Amino acid sequence: MTSRSFPLVSIGIPTCNRADSYLRGVLQCVLAQTYPHIEVIISDNNSSDNTEEVVSGFSDSRIRYIRQAKNIGANNNWNFCLEQASGGYFLLLHDDDLIDADHIETCMKSVAYESGIGLIRTGIRWIDSNGVVAHAKHNPATGLSTEEFFTAWFDGKVPMHLCGTIFNTKYLRAIGGFKQDFHPFQDVLAEVELAARFGRVDVLDIKASFRQHDSSQTRAQHLETWCKASGRLLEVMCSLVSNYKPIFRKKGLRFFAKHNYKLAREIKSPVARMRAYMVVFYHFGHFQTWLILVTSRINAFRDLWHLSKKIKRTIT
Repeated sequence: MTSRSFPLVSIGIPTCNRADSYLRGVLQCVLAQTYPHIEVIISDNNSSDNTEEVVSGFSDSRIRYIRQAKNIGANNNWNFCLEQASGGYFLLLHDDDLIDADHIETCMKSVAYESGIGLIRTGIRWIDSNGVVAHAKHNPATGLSTEEFFTAWFDGKVPMHLCGTIFNTKYLRAIGGFKQDFHPFQDVLAEVELAARFGRVDVLDIKASFRQHDSSQTRAQHLETWCKASGRLLEVMCSLVSNYKPIFRKKGLRFFAKHNYKLAREIKSPVARMRAYMVVFYHFGHFQTWLILVTSRINAFRDLWHLSKKIKRTIT
């Protein structure tokens, strides 16, 4: 097999102010790939730290570094990396996530180095800020239909993260890349669209690490956005399922209701938490989420009771 038989894989790394934390580790794992036919596109979103100095410390011709003249926003930076990609396949890697040394080689072998597959997916491990593994999940989606694949995600049986996903560059561009109006599910939207329309190949093994941060409060502050994006994503998923059945929508509604209820529950302020519950009620309260809604109301009344007791103690 000649070198021309191997597809070029573009690895896009959108980054901003990670020079003193995770960026070096990300570059090290990318440049250590056993698959030789890669290019690395680093889009610096106008960092105020020494990102350029860190990147220049890696003397590797496969790296292309671009510094944005101003911060263009995270989603635009994702799409900029996609625009710059020359490879037949594209991996968008956050500047704090990691991939195993044989991640790309394993994925390319799984498709027999063919360039027409829509999506290649692997298992995922979740790591904390120090790199300690919290838990891990294989990707047992081989052979599942599109509906079964989506349902497996709803049921928590398969992961859906960028670090474990390699996109077909042409097809990802054809659907419009990562769509801002689906934030914060624009990555999942791209995955489900490519999987349904252009096919996918699943790798069982765990080959990537998604870093979890203590950002629950930040996410909860944007609960309305999460709820709206959830509804939009579910509508797209329903449209992509052949022989659509209402039971599929019910499963999706329950999944997204649980997801957004969890965000609401993580809010520390009892008053703000109750408001967040109402946001979830507004978006999902008319559907088969009775258990979630009952639990929410119980927690809300409990919070109100504790708050009233606290106020009473303060007054007396």
